[in-house]
Amino acid sequence: MSPSKKARRVAIIDGLRTPFAKSGSAFKNLSTLDLASGVVAELVARSGIDASTVDRVVYGAVIADVSAPNIAREIVLAGPLPDSVDAYSVSRACATSTQSFVEGAQSILLGETDIVIVGGADSLSRPPITYSDRFIDILMEASAARDLSSRVKAFSKTRPRDLAPKPPAIAERSTGKTMGHCAEEMARENGISREAQDEFTVRSHARTLDAWESGIFDSEVMAYPIPPKFTETIVRDTIPRSDTTMEKLATLKPVFDRKYGSVTAANSSPLTDGASALLLMDASVAEALGYEPKAYLRSYAFAALDPNWQLLMGPAFATPLALDKAGMTLDDIDLIDMHEAFAAQVLSNVQAFASDKFAQQRLGRKKAIGEIDDAKFNVYGGSISIGHPFGATGTRQIATMANELDRRGGGTALITQCAAGGLGAAVVLER
Repeated sequence: MSPSKKARRVAIIDGLRTPFAKSGSAFKNLSTLDLASGVVAELVARSGIDASTVDRVVYGAVIADVSAPNIAREIVLAGPLPDSVDAYSVSRACATSTQSFVEGAQSILLGETDIVIVGGADSLSRPPITYSDRFIDILMEASAARDLSSRVKAFSKTRPRDLAPKPPAIAERSTGKTMGHCAEEMARENGISREAQDEFTVRSHARTLDAWESGIFDSEVMAYPIPPKFTETIVRDTIPRSDTTMEKLATLKPVFDRKYGSVTAANSSPLTDGASALLLMDASVAEALGYEPKAYLRSYAFAALDPNWQLLMGPAFATPLALDKAGMTLDDIDLIDMHEAFAAQVLSNVQAFASDKFAQQRLGRKKAIGEIDDAKFNVYGGSISIGHPFGATGTRQIATMANELDRRGGGTALITQCAAGGLGAAVVLER
């Protein structure tokens, strides 16, 4: 596509996701590609878009499937898109599908494409499991052997410990700490109490359940029939619990610091399987095709910080950059949706948003970004109650906020995430 002389604008036409299910449950026999190709195919069908007009697919997963490393291209080849559709994959930890959204938006703004599908997925039920380095060396030696006796000789070196499986790493490579341990440190350093974390958890579940009961998610969550018999269909998220109370949460023991900690399995986002996708168009193309956009991209920003400090503070760094690019302040935003990796992480970022001291010491700004009005914050819950398939969360958030702006007939929304490696992402939408 050649750049148009007319200013281009990125329109969000539609969004869709699978139900999100706790890993090891409803989707335990499905791969990341199964979930991703299913949601993209359903998005194409629901939107009514002519599949031959899609220019590109940008998609991502955090836990890469070794049999399908370029998941975006595999989605195209799985149908219903023509084989001629360009596709590539991205990864930015928990902000992966925000990255895919931004990549798709950039290609539209540059005039490279007019219509793009973006998104992300992960199956934590089926992570790639590898073996020890020693056993891999043995396998390679056996594979290169020219006769049976040489292969037997190679395998004879195997010891039981060599066969111990190695799941994907959950700790930061640079610090050796898991996100949960970092959340514990943030809770202590920022004075976030166990009670405050549990209160936020109860709030998240209640708001997600209210959203389901009021039909908020009906149009953006597809029914997913479970193969191979297709006798069972998952129609709702499996994680929100109506029995989430302060009394029950108080009985749970800390997970990451069992003696002094405050971060529990309940006030953390659970390991989750799921996929999400968005259909993007240049605004003028959408108009010509008769589509009414849900919302438009106003701005975006990414940020990075020292993971040895407070790993999950990315939203507090990326948000002011996105607001600056949008020419807005936090008070101008009608809806704020922050990824809930941990209640301690959310509350730490909320605290930082309102802190002049944080702004001066960490952002080089005189004044705080601003206080978040609870009435416009994570209005339908978040990752703690909905679930968090790493690669799918960003476009899940964007779809929900775009739909909400559409329901309201206008306004602005901020979507933001923290991510492994000390990364942060923020997107501003408008309608």
